Amino acid sequence: MPASFSARSWLFAPADSDRKMEKAVGGAADAVIFDLEDSVALANKPAARERTRAFLESATNRERLWVRINPLDSGMALDDLARVMPGRPGGIMLPKSAGRADLEQLSHYLSALEAVSGIDQGSTRVIALVTETASAMFTTGEYRGTYPGSDRLVAMSWGAEDLSSALGSSQRTLPDGSYTPLYELARNLCLLGAVAAEVAPIETIMADFRDLEGLKTRAEMLRRSGFRGMLAIHPAQVEIINAAFTPDEEELARAREIVALFAANPDAGTIGHAGAMLDRPHLRQAQALLDMAR
Repeated sequence: MPASFSARSWLFAPADSDRKMEKAVGGAADAVIFDLEDSVALANKPAARERTRAFLESATNRERLWVRINPLDSGMALDDLARVMPGRPGGIMLPKSAGRADLEQLSHYLSALEAVSGIDQGSTRVIALVTETASAMFTTGEYRGTYPGSDRLVAMSWGAEDLSSALGSSQRTLPDGSYTPLYELARNLCLLGAVAAEVAPIETIMADFRDLEGLKTRAEMLRRSGFRGMLAIHPAQVEIINAAFTPDEEELARAREIVALFAANPDAGTIGHAGAMLDRPHLRQAQALLDMAR
């Protein structure tokens, strides 16, 4: 079973900017991701690694501080890990994951670096970005099961921008702002893969950080669809994401009623409640909602 971790908002901060890193850490994001990949130019990556390590070493709450490394096939991932792991990050974001084998390889790296750095074996968590290449679209179901690294995986997310680049696609959205069918497929494969692996499905970024009303609508819809959090690229997005992925009191009260009804009738397969028939899947949904709130 994967290590326990729950986060509604995952805020990126470029690892070559002290100001942006400090602002991200000082905000309300459940998880902050220091980005060594897309937001850092090649020439700045060595300095960004050193800055990230220094920031981690001076931090008081490292559990919420994560690092997005460069892809495993970039030739830079091991350098990233070797520099930042002594800082004991709460977790690693693995971009462009091609499937289970990539998670296993990352886990081997992490195990060796945990040993060198005096970190408890297996304690470094992982979130995988699973649809950023064409081939990765076919492997989102591979993360289920027990294998080296499976106990590190706590979440899966997806990416539209890198997938678009890989495909040479010039259009990701329709006029109403919704994704075209191909990108909806990527989103749904991430959701299904994460649920199968028993980890949290996390929605990708909303690039237009000024459209806060659109963000609210999208985040609330996706929480109802089964997602448990969302990536953010601007601090202004964080509070909206946190609110959208927090069940309100009315939902929680209904969930408690359902759990209590089945507890009082342990042998019942179905129970009438508020004019509807409830069965065991309703109970599991109620329990999941209460777990998310906790």
